[in-house]
Amino acid sequence: MPILQIHLIEGRTVEQKRALVEKVTQAVCETVNVTPEHVKIILMDMARHDYATAGILKSDEQK
Repeated sequence: MPILQIHLIEGRTVEQKRALVEKVTQAVCETVNVTPEHVKIILMDMARHDYATAGILKSDEQK
């Protein structure tokens, strides 16, 4: 039973998350030969101040 955890910066819509889990499930099923019922996905929303790249918080980046 594949269990996937996907971390996202907050702000995605439910529709975007729905599309993401649908396509990820399909890819996992095709790749590791399991049925969709066996694929578990945990989506983790992160605040922009909880993620950094190269020592800079995402919330501090220029937009």
